[in-house]
Amino acid sequence: MKIHELGKDPGRRQKRKRRGRGEASGLGKSAGYGNKGSQARSGRGKGYGGAFEGGQMPLIRRVPKRGFHNPFRVEYEVVNVGALNCFEDNAVVDLEALKKAGKIPTSAKQVKILGKGELTKKLTVKATAFSKGAIEKIQAAGGVAEPIANA
Repeated sequence: MKIHELGKDPGRRQKRKRRGRGEASGLGKSAGYGNKGSQARSGRGKGYGGAFEGGQMPLIRRVPKRGFHNPFRVEYEVVNVGALNCFEDNAVVDLEALKKAGKIPTSAKQVKILGKGELTKKLTVKATAFSKGAIEKIQAAGGVAEPIANA
């Protein structure tokens, strides 16, 4: 017998257990969940963070809570001016153009242009934010840096 002559393993795919379909099924009455208690109820389980640890103080309550999460934080995708040399002269570089060129992820909503690198092309760059150095380098190359309102 060779490996390509082997058939399918008959025990490799088990039928799923149909719970609560009568005593004869073997999983009738309480459907394998035991009698009463929170684990037998609908929406069973211990909830988020493993609330019960057998009387031990739960981990989520043992670890120190530190820091502050600012709900108003603005997350920018950053692109350096040196990376803008891939565009042609007199091109308009905006969010969509940067996504097409693969410079930022397609899920990006806001972009900030930073001043690292040298820009050799004359471009019209439209972005949410610019660093001072980036504006200077874009204007030195003969281009325009246009801030746009965030969408």
